[in-house]
Amino acid sequence: MGRHAFYSAIASIVTAAGLALVASAAPNLRIADKSPSAVPVDVELAIAVDVSFSMDPEEQALQREGYIQALTSREFMRALRKGANGKIAITYFEWAGEFDQKIVMPWRMIEGPESADSVAAEIAAAPYRPASRTSISGGLAFAKPLFDRSGYRGLRRVIDVSGDGANNSGPLVVPTRDDVLAAGITINGLPIMLKRPLRGTMDIENLDVYYEDCVIGGPGAFVVPIHERKQFIEATRTKLVLEISGREPSPRIVPASADKPRISCTIGEKMWQDRWGGRGFDFQ
Repeated sequence: MGRHAFYSAIASIVTAAGLALVASAAPNLRIADKSPSAVPVDVELAIAVDVSFSMDPEEQALQREGYIQALTSREFMRALRKGANGKIAITYFEWAGEFDQKIVMPWRMIEGPESADSVAAEIAAAPYRPASRTSISGGLAFAKPLFDRSGYRGLRRVIDVSGDGANNSGPLVVPTRDDVLAAGITINGLPIMLKRPLRGTMDIENLDVYYEDCVIGGPGAFVVPIHERKQFIEATRTKLVLEISGREPSPRIVPASADKPRISCTIGEKMWQDRWGGRGFDFQ
């Protein structure tokens, strides 16, 4: 089965299944914003996109266009309407180095085509920017408290991380991931694997495995890898539909985070240290 057919099949399975949230799972979910004025939604979704220098201008444009097209797609809208509340909350921010995160769009609610178009337009209007280093841990740490003051009360909370490299700046990614998961937040991944790793670069083989074992986690966590530029829009749409539906892909794209990583979760830090003699990393 070709990739196009594979992703189309997943989207069809998800939409055909009804996409309704399973009420029996609700007691096990934690709700961050408990203020009386918090608006009930099906999902609070924080989209975290990589803008490090390894993301060339075309990749940045494709990454953003993927989310814009996905948020205004018919598949997304059908999934939205199937939710218990029929609405989601979403924020979109860019990340690079440990302390380099920028909110492109603060929390917004999507409850139909008009609000989806408005969100997509707001994301599209933001200028592009390149930045140095790759700190997935910095992005996750930045995203975690955003839910506490979102103004929404979601049945689920999800961080959607897209990027093209391993963590090489800031805290180690696994302890940071585990701290986020302990707060009841699920992390999904969209590893961008367009470049062939070459000697002297910071690219790694099997970035999807790195995301599976070192980045994602939580109930129903999954990864959708992108190997070709033409996959961006379709893969991103599939991922967002799955996230707002609260379901895992069937067949599963990847397993949930493994107990024993198949790849070193400090590979990015070690590569940076070998190349630049970086200091201050603790690989224990």
